[in-house]
Amino acid sequence: MDEMDGSLTLDRAAPATIVAEPSARRRIEQYFLAVNNAFPSVHEVATIVITHMLPDRPFFLDAVARGNDLISILPKPKSCDPTTRAAISGRYHCDDLDRDRFTHPAKVLAYIEERAAGRDLVLLDIGGYFAPALTSLCRQFSGRIVGVVEDTENGYRKYLSCGKPPCPVFSVARSPLKQPEDYLVGQSVVFSTESLLREHGDILHGRETCVIGYGKIGRSVANTLRAKSVRTTVYETDPVRAVEAMSHGFAVKWSKSEALGRADVIVCATGNRALEGEDFTYLRPGSYVASVTSSDDELNLASLRGTYRVDRLGPHLSRMTSWNHHFYLLNDGNAVNFVHGAAVGPFIFLVQGEILAALALLSSGQTMEPGLHEVGNREREIIARSWLRCFNEE
Repeated sequence: MDEMDGSLTLDRAAPATIVAEPSARRRIEQYFLAVNNAFPSVHEVATIVITHMLPDRPFFLDAVARGNDLISILPKPKSCDPTTRAAISGRYHCDDLDRDRFTHPAKVLAYIEERAAGRDLVLLDIGGYFAPALTSLCRQFSGRIVGVVEDTENGYRKYLSCGKPPCPVFSVARSPLKQPEDYLVGQSVVFSTESLLREHGDILHGRETCVIGYGKIGRSVANTLRAKSVRTTVYETDPVRAVEAMSHGFAVKWSKSEALGRADVIVCATGNRALEGEDFTYLRPGSYVASVTSSDDELNLASLRGTYRVDRLGPHLSRMTSWNHHFYLLNDGNAVNFVHGAAVGPFIFLVQGEILAALALLSSGQTMEPGLHEVGNREREIIARSWLRCFNEE
């Protein structure tokens, strides 16, 4: 305990995030209770959850466990707050998320059997981890894979790429309730990028930026940069999105080498290998590279091995140097906004509410055809109304 002026004491161990404030906790708990009551689990199922272990996540995990058996949590290692994991581990079982394991269906099956043999099981996914093994799981698991709920656009694409799913797969990636989150993620990416540049003694203003990808998050990044009066160019291979970017007033480059060669700051927002191989040689010397998602999905850094030397200049900044070229990599190529907690405020609870609704539908006992599914508009309206009651102060 530290004393200030002989009267006020401060506890250093107290969490500093807004979700630790009593009034905020009450609102969040009230919201998730309302969602659980609106979408109760009729039949208890076992659940395995892959998630970002951030300070706000315990509320969601408690809501998952309300009416279901939360048998295991797999925190994503690049977005895992140690304090939050320690607290959660006291209530639920946590396992390490090994990406290599999820590339081998037999290893995934062995893990599922170890945790949930003979059970009805729902998998809550972030990033499509279960997609490559899903067919094998549905055929060979001693229990029953009731379904999957996938959070992200990257994960949604991975399930699409595997053909028709062998069980119901709910996606919230393209839900209207996710749009506020995507918009605010773009803002948080710009905030973290600028913060890391400032730690390096640099700033965004006066720099040329290039946003690769004009999807939901890339669009938000580009517009946030422009709102800060930062010159911004878009590189987009999808002609429809390229037209959209032009209609929004952005210069659109058709040549990746030209776009990269002009930019001082590059924000990669495709979720699908924005940079790989010789792309890195096109980067303007001394430029900064930031990503909105995992480096495994966004950047092929393995292609730099043996060519570029890595010099760590700080906890979240590395200088990549070859014999005649160098650039700076932010946060090891991982989602730059996680440096500062990737906070998007209570809006994150909207899509978590939809995940709970999908979980309730899967556990309802209703017969659902294998394939891709979405939660209906009626359910989304109930979630949004519950959110407004709890978080709209007017």
